[in-house]
Amino acid sequence: MTVTDSGIDLAIVGVGKIARDQHIPAIRAGGQFRLAATVSRSGGVDGVENHATLDALLTARPDITAISFCNPPQVRYDGARAALEAGRHVMLEKPPGASLAEVQDLAALAEAKGLTLYATWHSRHAASVANAKAWLADRIVREVRIDWKEDVRVWHPGQTWIWQAGGLGVFDPAINAFSILTEILPVPVHVTMAELFFPSNCETPIAAEVQFKGPGMTATADLDFLYEGDPMWTMAVTTDAGTLILSQGGAVMEIDATAGAEWDVQPGIHGEYPALYGAFAGLLADGAREVDTRPLTLVADAFMLGRRVTVAPFHE
Repeated sequence: MTVTDSGIDLAIVGVGKIARDQHIPAIRAGGQFRLAATVSRSGGVDGVENHATLDALLTARPDITAISFCNPPQVRYDGARAALEAGRHVMLEKPPGASLAEVQDLAALAEAKGLTLYATWHSRHAASVANAKAWLADRIVREVRIDWKEDVRVWHPGQTWIWQAGGLGVFDPAINAFSILTEILPVPVHVTMAELFFPSNCETPIAAEVQFKGPGMTATADLDFLYEGDPMWTMAVTTDAGTLILSQGGAVMEIDATAGAEWDVQPGIHGEYPALYGAFAGLLADGAREVDTRPLTLVADAFMLGRRVTVAPFHE
């Protein structure tokens, strides 16, 4: 592995909105990695070596042994598998693949080759998620209410892949909620039913209502990709000892008065992507892997169990 004074040499595959908004600033701010190359047909990053294809990168730069895949999930598997076959460590933007089988295959290959594979869930690194998990650890969860609503025209402008099969539609942001849910709950949950609202001109839903069950508890999720105004990324967890509310995507935690003043407010700022690269560096140092498919399983089950409702076409 090539390590310079600026960190481990790393390449990014896919230089789109998420790479420019989150990955590149996190890499440059974190200090663990140096952005040594990119793979993009539509233009790379100023001052950074760019390759039109992954094969070209793998051939030209055998010294780059860590690769972060930021391209859409529908086209990620082949590249990630090629990188692992070539002996490179791999980090995957969420969702880690277009299907569970793809991710499971990559995990098995990484294990067989002794390589690091990191399936990331950035919302688990929001400022108050760890505190929420700790508070819930010894409490009985009765009910969870998720409201995950945002305006796709603001957060994903022009990203047509979201509306194509495998792009997840409203579940692209909602899987962030599911990643928090599966991280903080002390018990497992599974989908029991769903209603999925598909625009007549799209292959993925623009809104959904999902119901879950777990031991002694129920949960509901109201998901909307046409929500105007400030986004609503909240989760309320009712327990035997009070109600916990996570808001701002997990950045802020509040507990009702019955729970004790020391937990009342735990504010924070979003620093999810720097934390992801810190975690990736730690996995590389330990020769470890982290592949949790539970959030993707919840999405897959919502599609399997969901009742399809056709609604008005979506236009950008």
